[in-house]
Amino acid sequence: MEGKHITVRFGEGCDYCRSHPEIERGRCPKCHTIWAVRDVSFQLFPGEILGIVGESGSGKSTLLRALYFDRPATSGEAHISLYHQGQVNILQASSQQKRYLRNHLMGMVYQNPMLGLRMGLSSGANVAEKLIAAGNRNAGEMIGRSQQLLRHVEIPVERMKEAPAVFSGGMQQRVQISKATANNPPILFLDEVTTGLDLSVQAKVLDLIRSIQKELGIAMMVVSHDLAVIRMMADRTMVMLGGRVVEEGLTDQILEDPIHEYTQTLVSSLL
Repeated sequence: MEGKHITVRFGEGCDYCRSHPEIERGRCPKCHTIWAVRDVSFQLFPGEILGIVGESGSGKSTLLRALYFDRPATSGEAHISLYHQGQVNILQASSQQKRYLRNHLMGMVYQNPMLGLRMGLSSGANVAEKLIAAGNRNAGEMIGRSQQLLRHVEIPVERMKEAPAVFSGGMQQRVQISKATANNPPILFLDEVTTGLDLSVQAKVLDLIRSIQKELGIAMMVVSHDLAVIRMMADRTMVMLGGRVVEEGLTDQILEDPIHEYTQTLVSSLL
């Protein structure tokens, strides 16, 4: 997957903010336009984990939601090599094309499980919903696949008929992971998936994500404000501030020898 000059803007913008890309926290002091994501480009290679780190409001989650079509991008391009040989800008795709992309080539695990799950349905039905969206109509196959996935994330099969609403936060995230990976998508987006979880539960969820990534070879974009999570997960890392990428490189390089002043502050806070 490749993104080119992606911008998500709330407001019309003015001459001042259009000519000053480094406005503080992405908010124009003149017209009050919010530049949530500004001219962001990236490459995500097959089987790679790309970390995106930054403070709250830096634009990292908005970038993921634009790529997953939860929020429209103002401008820019995104291409997936497995979709029309990477020749189609998916940000400008039709609603039908976007549904196909979401149901076959992408998965999303949200920070808030209520965004990714139907809390009133059973856990098995949540997984089946993703399979149905991709065109599966065989009830036996869907039940078997749901059992397989839930067992894989250590949800007891006997609890398959229970709704996520009665599960703990860690279990809800594991059901989300099952649902997001139901159709073996080549790309998985993870947005602050361990925020609010106990440390022991965080470690278990991260270990699970890592094992799934190695087993299936899924390329992942992992958003976090926590550099410890990025250190454990990511091969490469982008650092965002005020909607812009201020530094990027190999994760070890970013953590051991940061160049940008903001990245240096992040790393020192981790230490």
